[in-house]
Amino acid sequence: MIRRSIEIVTSSFKMALQELWKNKLRTFLSLFGVTIGIFCIIGVLATVNSLEQNIQNEVKSLGTNTIYIDKWDYSAGGGPDYPWWKYVNRPSPNYFEMTQIKERTPGAKYAAFVINVSDHVDYADNLLSNVNIYGITEEFREIQPIDIGSGRFISDAEFNYGSAVAVIGTEVAEKLFGAAERAVGKTVSCRGKKIIITGVIKKQGKAMIGGWQFDQSIVIPYRFARNIMDEKKAEPIIMVQGQDNLSSKALKDDLTGTMRALHKLPPTKEEDFALNDVNDFSEAISSAFVSLNMGGWAIAALSLIVGMFGVANIMFVSVRERTSQIGLKKAVGAKNRVILAEFLLESAFLCIIGGMIGLTLVFLLTQVLTSALDFPVFISTSNMALAVIICIIVGILAGYIPARQAARMDPVAAIRNK
Repeated sequence: MIRRSIEIVTSSFKMALQELWKNKLRTFLSLFGVTIGIFCIIGVLATVNSLEQNIQNEVKSLGTNTIYIDKWDYSAGGGPDYPWWKYVNRPSPNYFEMTQIKERTPGAKYAAFVINVSDHVDYADNLLSNVNIYGITEEFREIQPIDIGSGRFISDAEFNYGSAVAVIGTEVAEKLFGAAERAVGKTVSCRGKKIIITGVIKKQGKAMIGGWQFDQSIVIPYRFARNIMDEKKAEPIIMVQGQDNLSSKALKDDLTGTMRALHKLPPTKEEDFALNDVNDFSEAISSAFVSLNMGGWAIAALSLIVGMFGVANIMFVSVRERTSQIGLKKAVGAKNRVILAEFLLESAFLCIIGGMIGLTLVFLLTQVLTSALDFPVFISTSNMALAVIICIIVGILAGYIPARQAARMDPVAAIRNK
């Protein structure tokens, strides 16, 4: 039985190749719809999945299992419909609240306080504008890893004493000093203060969703930052990372109780703070990309339908050309299901060939997009498997009627046919 099945598959594959080789142009034109359909589906899926992967990685870089405490609600979006009037008069987070959160919230593993402004930094005759200046507390790096390319990070003692030291982004270092490695040990001026550079942050690349943008940043200890910034006007936030194996929802519930107690809110009063969960951003992004994937399927559906008719046309011609051969097979005992299986497999193989052409075109597209964009575009194994499955399904649907016609032929009439 197994041997017979292998013979049928091998025979069908050979017939498909013979059909392709015998009528190259006709077969190619007929398979063109399948090729374009696979190109559309896999091309869109590869591009969208790669884009989603890149954005999700950026979201994860904001901190895993992390809550951002702010007066602004990030989930409300932006633009003209953003209810800024609802949040603008809320109290801003402060350093004292961060220390109390660590003491009162058992679910909090790490907590960090961050303030930031955008200002210029200068060295000698070089003046660099619009630099992100972050003032951070010690545990910031535990929540938001910062990889140092040259030099070292800020030490615990420097955090405690509020030393005038900093780590700077690669782009800032290159623009001020010509090369990142030259920055370590140099002194820059910022807001009237001299700051010694202890290290340069490894190049991050341009982020698509904003984020920290460390390449264009300078990071200093909070106790020094509060001397050169107006804390209330420096967009203060508190970052809290939960204990291992604690869900962000449970952490959010713990923080809600702590923050309401710190703000002395009665049970009936609305919260005057926002707990922004990084996991919520990830889920929102996944939902948005579902629509893009559906758009790709819709575009490809028409091409696949056209491709099905093209493959069906090939199979009808193939059945007509091999009518006498079919009659001989049935005369020597070939069963209807064997004839049906042979033609269905041949149809499926033809579609797979068209699909392979489509995948090759998608691969070339990924190479072009990878060189043009700041992130790699790739075809995942699951997408390649999906392409093969689609080709098989399209092949079976397109070849079923011709295959059934061949299987039901009368052997005597088929042999006489010329």
